[in-house]
Amino acid sequence: MIVCPNCNHPNPDGAVQCEACYTPLPATTNCPSCGATVQADAAFCGQCGYNLHSAGVPHVHTAAVVTVTPDTPVEVPPLVPPDPLLELLQPDALGMTGSTNSNPPISSLPATEVSAPPEIPATESSPPEPAFEAQPVVSSQSIPTPPPLEPAPASEAEVTPPAAPAPTATVARTQLQQVTARLIHVQTDRLIELPQNLSVIHIGKPNDRIPPDIDVSGFPNSEIVSRIHADIRVEGDAHYVEDVGSSNGTYINNSPLLPGNRHRLRPGDRISLGKGDLMTFLFQLA
Repeated sequence: MIVCPNCNHPNPDGAVQCEACYTPLPATTNCPSCGATVQADAAFCGQCGYNLHSAGVPHVHTAAVVTVTPDTPVEVPPLVPPDPLLELLQPDALGMTGSTNSNPPISSLPATEVSAPPEIPATESSPPEPAFEAQPVVSSQSIPTPPPLEPAPASEAEVTPPAAPAPTATVARTQLQQVTARLIHVQTDRLIELPQNLSVIHIGKPNDRIPPDIDVSGFPNSEIVSRIHADIRVEGDAHYVEDVGSSNGTYINNSPLLPGNRHRLRPGDRISLGKGDLMTFLFQLA
């Protein structure tokens, strides 16, 4: 097989152009070891692995390009001193973790001053008054935090019952519609269904070598058709037509099909057996 360098389509041996994109194919030669068909620019045989360049044509190696990294000094930026504000963002930067309820933190607010009563000179008749020590009043008082509000219990009418699980939908399996290929004889408007159980369908007239699967001997102008004229090959969903050495040739859309090449059929293609467009078929898919 010859692989197309444009679309990677495998083509039969001896083909001169790609049957899919019509790109000219590279030249081929035979392996001197096993005789298999290989491309002229191949390095090894795909069948036996023989080194095709050892036959006399030296293999030229492409010089590798070495990339040299320039010796450029790397500049290291100077160290930056840490920001004092970042230290405050560290956990427990103020040392407040160790404070408990037994040792509350001392408030930073100043104490409220209380005026002391005036001093009265003591006499012999009046007994001495006891001295009262002024107590500072701390203005920082803890404000009680209100308890969190509890949500009111929902009534029975507001309680939404859980949604029932949706039933699993059973998807019916769809069957693939089988594609049927057929030929329509243009001159008589006769429909010919292609056999679905054959991978190679022979077109021609009765003979002793290869009996035809599609016998055209009953059609008008059948004398221009060879007994072994053309084949239709089925590969998956693709259909290919090729001339197998007929006398008057095979034409696809009024263009000659070279021997050894094959054409991928598409709906509406016109297949003419022989010259003059006297035995013509239209390819269709149903």
